[in-house]
Amino acid sequence: MVSHAPALRAARPAVGRIGAYVALTKPRIIELLLVTTLPTMVVAQRGLPRLSLIASTLVGGSLAAGGANAVNMYVDRDIDRVMHRTRNRPLVTGAVTPAAALVFACALEAAAFVELWGLVNLLSAVLALAATAFYVGVYTLWLKRRSTQNIVIGGAAGAVPVLVGWAAVTGTLSWAPVVLFGVIFLWTPPHFWALAVRYRDDYEAAHVPMLPVVAAPRRTARNVFSYTVAMVAATVAFAPVAHMGATYLVVAGVAGAAYLFMAGRLWVHTAHGAKIEGEAMRLFGYSISYLTILFAAMALDVFVRRIH
Repeated sequence: MVSHAPALRAARPAVGRIGAYVALTKPRIIELLLVTTLPTMVVAQRGLPRLSLIASTLVGGSLAAGGANAVNMYVDRDIDRVMHRTRNRPLVTGAVTPAAALVFACALEAAAFVELWGLVNLLSAVLALAATAFYVGVYTLWLKRRSTQNIVIGGAAGAVPVLVGWAAVTGTLSWAPVVLFGVIFLWTPPHFWALAVRYRDDYEAAHVPMLPVVAAPRRTARNVFSYTVAMVAATVAFAPVAHMGATYLVVAGVAGAAYLFMAGRLWVHTAHGAKIEGEAMRLFGYSISYLTILFAAMALDVFVRRIH
């Protein structure tokens, strides 16, 4: 009887290595970027773009974002080792060496640029590469460890995928994608600060000056609410600029009102000196659902208006 145990043992490390490289790309963040890119393409097209264009744009965007995230893990491997939330990342556990991670990241970026340039257009390729340069150079290497404005300014990189999606369809940029860029730019700080409230001790131990580390809870909550107000205003401004209809406006209004309510409740809790970690994590969870709902409403609005 032939034993398959040696083959199975050999397969498991291979699967583990593949999983480690996938983890370097931060798949959950990529998923969120794709959620914003596809509806943007639908709005730009005023319908469903060619499936080949959708696939090429999403693949190229995923490669670029994955490469940027891998470089981020390479640079931050020292603080990832300190923080409980990140101690199981591949460069901390030794599943991937730093040199291999950096080569992998550069390969992803090169592949993203070539793929987007060859199958989409040069503008989308340049935008994707610029987002990576900004994320790595401005946020990871410069601001993250030095400024409480780290996520405010650095978050701009996460808003670039909507520009890539729009450029993929039209070959140009206009005010509509710029306003949409502003929506995600304003969404990022309250989204991330809510998470940072929960992991404040982690960031403090790693000497990363996230706002909840250096500011009182009330100031953090006030800033969360202020950015939420600005974000909701930007979602409303997007309607006339992009010629959106009632479907989008109703969903954006209801979802935005819920966001404002939760952000306001977080602020109110700080006035009583109560622990706000639970409220912050509820807001963080909703912020992800909110972005998905908002962009789904954009695409739905286009198809509803085409039917009528």
